[in-house]
Amino acid sequence: MAEPFNRFPDAARALLAVESLSEKEGQFCGGLAYRSAPLSDKQANWLRILLSRHGLPTLVEGGEHG
Repeated sequence: MAEPFNRFPDAARALLAVESLSEKEGQFCGGLAYRSAPLSDKQANWLRILLSRHGLPTLVEGGEHG
């Protein structure tokens, strides 16, 4: 099993490489890919859902802080 992502920008960039990403999901991940501010709980939750949905490793606890 692959190592979990330590930082949310890394997770977002990995999701951007997924071919099955929807336009809405891509816009969300594109916004996160170079964001420096911490994520809200809602954003972090959705990112974890997308990672799971597309078969990627999870985001470690605290990874939403960058």
